[in-house]
Amino acid sequence: MPELIGSPVRVEAAGEPPKLIDEFAGRAAGGEERVSVARMRSPAGWREPGQRPEFDEYTVVLSGALRVESEDGALDVAAGQGVLVRAGEWVRYSTPSGAEYIAVCLPAFSPETVHRDA
Repeated sequence: MPELIGSPVRVEAAGEPPKLIDEFAGRAAGGEERVSVARMRSPAGWREPGQRPEFDEYTVVLSGALRVESEDGALDVAAGQGVLVRAGEWVRYSTPSGAEYIAVCLPAFSPETVHRDA
């Protein structure tokens, strides 16, 4: 039988100013280790430290734009577009003008496997 996810779990976010992360599936929302699915709502000017995660991260931008910096340069992902950052790649996310997006991590996101810059 299908299982309803009645509401997400609010997860603490890195970066400033604060953004909202609501996880529908993942370690925080029920202990799922295979995948995490989260809705992000990020204000204008938000930026987090760079990271080199141990998981693939697929992101689909619903509104606004997400800036994705890598060792090879930067790209802006607009509403209706997506991006894949593979495990082991250095990346830094920001939203200069604000954004709402869905992030899917395989395996599930964990603070121990994100490896943020100091």
